[in-house]
Order: sequence, then structure tokens, then C-alpha cells
Amino acid sequence: MFNNPTSTNPFRVGLGSRTVPEPCSIVIFGASGDLTRRKLIPALYNLSASGNLPPGVRVIGFARRDKTTEQFRSEMEEATRTFSRRSVDDKLWANFASNVYYFRGDFHIRQSYIDLDRYLSELETSQGFPPRRLFYLSASPDEFPCILNNLRETGLNKIHESNWPRIVLEKPFGNDLASARKLNELVLEVFRESQTFRIDHYLGKETAQNILVLRFANKIFESVWNANYIDHVQISACESLGIGGRAGYYDKAGALRDMVQNHLLQFVCLTAMEPPSDLSPDSIRDEKVKVLRALRPIVGNDVALYTVRAQYTAGRVEGQPVFGYRQETGIPTDSSTETYTALRLDIDNWRWSGVPFFLRTGKRLPKNATEIAIHFKAVPPVLFRSSALDLEENVLVIRIQPDEGASLRIAVKRPGPTVTIEPVKMDFHYRTSFGSVSPDAYERLLLDVMANDSTLFARRDEVEEAWRFVDGIRNAWDQGICKLLFYSAGSWGPEEADRLIAKHGTFWRRL
Repeated sequence: MFNNPTSTNPFRVGLGSRTVPEPCSIVIFGASGDLTRRKLIPALYNLSASGNLPPGVRVIGFARRDKTTEQFRSEMEEATRTFSRRSVDDKLWANFASNVYYFRGDFHIRQSYIDLDRYLSELETSQGFPPRRLFYLSASPDEFPCILNNLRETGLNKIHESNWPRIVLEKPFGNDLASARKLNELVLEVFRESQTFRIDHYLGKETAQNILVLRFANKIFESVWNANYIDHVQISACESLGIGGRAGYYDKAGALRDMVQNHLLQFVCLTAMEPPSDLSPDSIRDEKVKVLRALRPIVGNDVALYTVRAQYTAGRVEGQPVFGYRQETGIPTDSSTETYTALRLDIDNWRWSGVPFFLRTGKRLPKNATEIAIHFKAVPPVLFRSSALDLEENVLVIRIQPDEGASLRIAVKRPGPTVTIEPVKMDFHYRTSFGSVSPDAYERLLLDVMANDSTLFARRDEVEEAWRFVDGIRNAWDQGICKLLFYSAGSWGPEEADRLIAKHGTFWRRL
């Protein structure tokens, strides 16, 4: 159902009119890290293999380890064969890898940046391409100030005629409002806001991009997208994995900072925003900021009423025994960091007055799934009071991952002589409708930076408004207003999360 008779290039246009991605030098600071191996290089290879990477793009890995370009290429080939969404073709890889280089440097040594500038100039001159440079900060956030200051002091941030430098920053963008402001101020001392791309890879997923199209290109949805017809909204981001090798970061962050402040609040914005005046990046981001400013603050004693925080203990996931959080390598045995959180949000504006948004995210849950579920109000039961089953409300589910698509639950009559009503799903899957796997989020986002399209990236005020909201919750947690609960790995979280949503007369969707 919902089949599409044609297949199109998913990169041909963005949400609005799109400029052509320009060839550039992509400098990855922190090239020896996991993100480069698992995401960035595989994404760039896939763009190259599909013909979407502009000719002349050069990739320069910047790191401290002593290795040659040939060694780096070999390591990246192995990583790409392991993590790429498509199999690696030897000929296509050789063509891509011929433009992959390694530069040994130190984040803290100014001379490294002077040498990098000279190295980039030599590459650009020899290949006849202009000095457009994309600096990707794939390093620890603690290193951002050092890298930014050195880029400024050596002039690598300067714009020359039609040539440009751009900066991409991975999350987290600070760990509270004060640190986010400080980081933003530093970034904007070195680069303009128009040159700055704060990346949230969830927004690069095909279905996340499709939310605005689904809402505003379909009259049947937008006309009922309000408090008159919608009962509540559920947004879930569940993971079966634990913390992996991220103990140092995760124990300082927790689920609220790691997932809610960025990913989940971005989904709230896309779901709740008003129609923008046009599809330009700032028009869309203006509407998202309005949603964040309309969030009813959760502070003080209200935090215990509207939030749940919990930590996983030992259990079984997919039939395999797993450690509890406090037994994970690098985690203190008395850690009070939450690995699960559930919240009720209220948006104080005309469209959403009285419609609660329920958010949940956690690690070591039974499965990996991220979705947005729009639960419509039930019809009056007067006509079908004697039917065999109670009427279930219509639910529109937007699946972000892993099975990207959307489904709509409707009520139908079951075949037979009696009026027996059952729910069925009208289902759309990207893979079956378009005949191919959706591009990886980083493919789209990297291409957007090269095209100078900031639609899917967070603006400074978005980041700070999100932190303002989250800080109220975090401060109350730190004061002990909402106690830390526990749940077994492999369960769906603590019972208190079920009680949170039960107050509204409903329950969490089965994922």
C-alpha cells in the first residue's frame, strides 16, 4: 500500500530550492576516532559511489598518530567494508581513496595548522580547485576551543572572494545553557552563523525530513493537526545497546542531555511547528524556535510529577545476559546517571493547548526503535456500542528507524454477517515503495554542508532554548526532587513511566 510508481534521486532537491554542492577539502579533526571509521568515511564513499559527491572533493584526516596516507587509506577501506550500507566495489573505492589523505598534527600546536594550510594549498593548486575548506570537528568537545582558536589565529577561518571555510560541530553543544552559550560565543568569534553547522544526525534520516512533507503537503493531515482532533503525541527513542565505549562521556551526560535536549526536542519541534512562510532554512528554524519557547517549563516540584529517571540493572537482552550500568567498564559503582527518562511536555500555544507530548528514551530496552506516534481522539461510541470490540483511536506512526516509513491505523468492519470492528494498518515503507535503502543520515548532512543548506542543522537560538528547558529538569534532579529508579535490562523501563502516561488515560505504544 502507498506504492510509488517512480523512483527519484533522493539528493536532487532539498526541502526548498537547493544550490549545487561545491567541491572542497574536508578536514576531519579527530580522524582516528570511531565516528570517522563508522560514519564519515563510509558516508563519503557512498556519496562517491552513487555519483552524488562533487568531483574534486578531497578528504584529509587530521590526527596525532604517526601514520602514512597509505596506512590511513587501508584502515578506512577496512572500516568502510565493515560499516558501509552498501558493499564496497574495488574500482569505486580506488577512485574515492585516491582523494583521501592523512595529515599528522596536534590540536594544541599552532604550527600544525600553519603546516595544514600549506598542505591544503598544495593539494588545491596541484588539482586546480579553489580553496574551499570544510572543517569537521569529530574530536572531543573539550578540544573544540583549542581547535577553533588555532583556526582563527592561523587565518584558516578567513573568507576569500567566492571561496569559503565552513565548520561542522558534533554534539554535545555544551552540557547546560551556560556552557552552550560560551561555546556559541566562541564559535561565532571565529565563524559566522551562516558558516556554522551544528549536526544532529537524527535530522538527516529520511523520515525525519519527511515529517514536514507529510504534514504540509497533505491536506488530510494538516487540517486535523491540532488540539481539536489530536488526543496526545508519543515520541520514543529506544535502544537495546548499552553505553559501549562511551563511559567517559555518557556518565557525565545521561539520557536527558544525550537524547532529549537534542534529538527528541527536535522531533517535538518538527511535529508541533507552524507552517513556515517558505522552505528556506531560517524560515523553518524560526518556527522550531517558537515551539521551544512555548514549552511549559518543568521546574521545582513539578519535575517529580512530569518526569521519570531510571538506570538499568543486570538482565537479559535478546536472550543474552548483560551487565547493569554500574558494572559497565569505566562507570563508578555508585553512579546516579540516568539511562532512561520519560517526560510529559505541554506546549502553551493555540494549536496544542491541552495536548500532552509524552517522550521516552532509554538504553538496554528490548529493541531498537525510534518513532513519532500521533494519537487522534476517539469517535463517540454511540453507533457501534454493540460491536464485538471497543473502538480504537486512529494513530499515525512516523517510523524514524530502523524500518523507515509511516503507518495509519484505521477501523474497518471484519468480513461476516455481524458488525465486528477491527483495527488495520495502512503502511508505507521506504524500501518497498522506492526500491532502495534510504541513504545514511550523514550522507545527506555532509552533502547539505557542501551545498550551504542549513535546514537540517541547529541554529544557535535553538540550541540555547533547548538547554533552557532541560536545565530546569536537570537542576531539580540534582537537588533530589525526582529520585533515581531502576529497571532490569531487557524490560521497557520502570513502572513509574507507565504510571506517568496512565494519568492521561492511555499507555505506551508497543514498539
